[in-house]
Amino acid sequence: MSNKNPSKPSKPLTGWRVLVPRGGPWGDSVAATLRSKGAVPVVAPLINFASTDDTDTLEQSLRDLAAGQFDWLTVTSATTVDVLYSYQATIPPSTKVAAVGETTAAALKAVGYPVDLVPDRDNSAAGMARQLNDVEPSPRRILSLRSEIAKPVLSTSLKKAGHDVRSVIAYRTVGVPAIDKVVRDVTSGRINAILVTSGSVAEQVREQFPDIADTTLLAAIGPRTARDAERVSLPIRVVAPTQTIDSLIETLSGIEVPVPSPEALAVPPTEEVTVQDTQSVPVSRLGNAGRVR
Repeated sequence: MSNKNPSKPSKPLTGWRVLVPRGGPWGDSVAATLRSKGAVPVVAPLINFASTDDTDTLEQSLRDLAAGQFDWLTVTSATTVDVLYSYQATIPPSTKVAAVGETTAAALKAVGYPVDLVPDRDNSAAGMARQLNDVEPSPRRILSLRSEIAKPVLSTSLKKAGHDVRSVIAYRTVGVPAIDKVVRDVTSGRINAILVTSGSVAEQVREQFPDIADTTLLAAIGPRTARDAERVSLPIRVVAPTQTIDSLIETLSGIEVPVPSPEALAVPPTEEVTVQDTQSVPVSRLGNAGRVR
């Protein structure tokens, strides 16, 4: 496969049809970036969040956050941002915000929240803990929001450094079934690329699209996500050098659009697709939809 095409148009992703696997403000932002580069984005959320089993603790913690009881808030995923946005959580000026990576930072900024720290090198919970401990050698009050399936690596490391950490489960990650039209386009090859932006997304791509066309590029947002995809036998073909959506789109921009298969050409042309975004549903109403492992 050729990686460079000197005759590419001024918009490098012209001709590409790209599946964006998350909705909400983050999905809208990614779709806008793809559109500006000439691609047709298909926003089809494959994962969403459902209520934590302990909403009382989460809601009390968000009230304490608004009241200025924490020096830092740590955010380790874009989904945590969705939870904050769903609750219309207030982050006071006295509380600094640490984001695990540029993707999470972009999600925070997209809904108007500040970002004070992003790890320089290691975009992981362990990397965030190391940098936060370096920045704050004295004990601080920290609210750490995480998913039900996340290991408490961050809070454990911060506590060992002497910080007062409240670790709260903010959400459960659940799978969202793709609509038939999206499944058809993936199977036929009409979708030229699928953005794999997390391990949970990789699981859903593997489960929901058992027959992905050979011409469809599976593009991972950094080496860590690529390794997560390998664990579920998802054949990643493009890996962004850094764990950011801009890096992923830039990497895709340097690749020639795959030649469509006869099956893809047989699919009637359609315009840009935006699947109804379940992330607009209040978190309290999401219930126990299909749980991601």
